[in-house]
Amino acid sequence: MRTLVISDLHIGAGRGRTTLDDPAVVEKLADAIAPVDRLVLLGDIIELRERPLSDALAAASRVLPELVRGMAPGREVIMLMGNHDHQLQVHAEALSQVEWMLSQFGASVRFEYPGLWLRGDVYAHHGHYLDRHTTTPAFERIAAGAMARFIRLPLAQMSEWRDYERLQSPIYAWMFAISQNGDGEVDSAEGGGSSRLLKRMRHAKPLEKFALETGVRALVAGVSRFGRLGPMTGDVSDAQLRRASLEAYGDVLSVLGLRPAYALFGHTHRAGPLRGDDAGEWTRGAGVQLINTGCWVNEHFTTEHAGENPYRPGFAVELDLDGPPRLVNLLER
Repeated sequence: MRTLVISDLHIGAGRGRTTLDDPAVVEKLADAIAPVDRLVLLGDIIELRERPLSDALAAASRVLPELVRGMAPGREVIMLMGNHDHQLQVHAEALSQVEWMLSQFGASVRFEYPGLWLRGDVYAHHGHYLDRHTTTPAFERIAAGAMARFIRLPLAQMSEWRDYERLQSPIYAWMFAISQNGDGEVDSAEGGGSSRLLKRMRHAKPLEKFALETGVRALVAGVSRFGRLGPMTGDVSDAQLRRASLEAYGDVLSVLGLRPAYALFGHTHRAGPLRGDDAGEWTRGAGVQLINTGCWVNEHFTTEHAGENPYRPGFAVELDLDGPPRLVNLLER
């Protein structure tokens, strides 16, 4: 049985971010999906933070049926939710519409949350729980730290997925509510403060870059000390962003008591491990091999791997009944 795992399509995202606005990209992904026995959509499939729910579903209705059109009847589609489409779980009518979009050509559709064992040794999860652990000072990391203080749930007392939901679900609900008012997302991948600052720092002249980095370090030190939100770093280099997310997801697996041979996740949009990566960074705990499924949006803020942007769109993971999962880029085949 052949499984294809893709994440972070962000269908409906604005500003030309999602590659699936291009019919040629939709066709290429559909061609890759057609022969598989099982398609796993690993979260952040529909962008629910930038526009009203009805608009997001309209965008999805133009893409999702096309992606599964070539699958033989009876093949399986499994969809998990991430932080950007988390609210599908509390809007039953919207979830029913998504099920219809994915099943109208005969596929068997089911929804799972928060994670899923794809094989006895392979666990898959969107990866958004890592925002509680990462040292990167992004909006959701700061919000999760503040929520943990508010409800008095320190990391040492966390032991199951419901603990993450207690912290993060209110944040997702708030950000979703803002989009329903037509005000857009607080911290979107293109226009939000965290990503906008990263892009500016990547392309700044030396003096401006020094000033920005100094300011970030001072701000993070202040927030960490006086806000008591847990450890964070002002280092937002490519290498540190990668290491922080891998260490954080390793912490998630430890809290949840999971020890798969392979752990698949998305969320950070940084595919890996790729050629040139340190294999040791991608191994956690008792030999758990982490594999990030990448994204299908246009990300340009990194300078890492010049010529081979690890955030470039088109990545997916292929999985057979045995053997290691394979990270591939479907747009480069």
